[in-house]
Amino acid sequence: MNDSIKVFAPATVANVVCGYDVLGFAVNQPGDEVIMRLTGGKGISISKITGDDGKLPLDPDKNTVSASVQHYLNHIGKPDTGIDIELHKKMPIGSGLGSSSASTVAGLFAVNTLFDNLLTNRELVPFAMKGEELACGYGHADNVAPALMGGFVLIRSYEPLDIISLPFPEDMHAAVVYPEVDVPTKDARQMIRSKVLLKDAVTQWGNVAGLVSGLFLKDYDLIGRSMTDILVEPTRSILIPDFAVMKSIALESGAIGFGISGSGPSVFALTRDADIARTITAKLQQHLKNLNINSLSFVSEVNKKGPIILD
Repeated sequence: MNDSIKVFAPATVANVVCGYDVLGFAVNQPGDEVIMRLTGGKGISISKITGDDGKLPLDPDKNTVSASVQHYLNHIGKPDTGIDIELHKKMPIGSGLGSSSASTVAGLFAVNTLFDNLLTNRELVPFAMKGEELACGYGHADNVAPALMGGFVLIRSYEPLDIISLPFPEDMHAAVVYPEVDVPTKDARQMIRSKVLLKDAVTQWGNVAGLVSGLFLKDYDLIGRSMTDILVEPTRSILIPDFAVMKSIALESGAIGFGISGSGPSVFALTRDADIARTITAKLQQHLKNLNINSLSFVSEVNKKGPIILD
């Protein structure tokens, strides 16, 4: 058994417009890195965090990575194992791209690898959900499941947990733009209505089913017309500068569909190829620059691997 490892875990786009808390997919960039070492002592320590501007706790009881790793160690009957963690944030916190998820997944994949892969990546999902619960008060899986398993993922049920990997068109790309404005996940979740009209729910069910069907059929037109959300996007989009204008820009530039990534403020478009994705990110960034808003952009195919070991 090795005593140290370095792992990268990818960012994710949760909800995919109409699938609130039940759909998500992984992208190749950005992501987070964890270096983990077995110390021979007792208990978990976090010796270093970079890239977080001092926002994340070094206290192992309060950090999503260490908390999830502790749950894993308890499960395998080695609760007092000595582990040191370095967390290197390579993506913005509070971006809507699964920042806490990427860190947590990297940590869990690292510890599971150090213990000779006692669990599959799918079996690690409940432990990662514990990290999400610590980060935003609710243990959802639409970030952690695709980050662990790669690809597009459907969470059919939470109790019991039932996760399905979905096929998707091989050439599909994501154009992701992160406007540097603050939209805390907890606040964004609290804005969502707790009750919806039955006719709205029926519309939403049809769109989720249409999106899943479109992915299976590799039918870009069906995917695009299913990427409509009448329950969450109308409220959350208020927090994102010029959301409607950006959506129009993306769709007019060839996007299949456009929406909010997770709780925002990041937005994303699905496209047929990388060139269209690059065109869209350039136009969206220019529009935000005209509003005096800084932004970051990422163009990626759908990540098929999930976390990987780095040399």
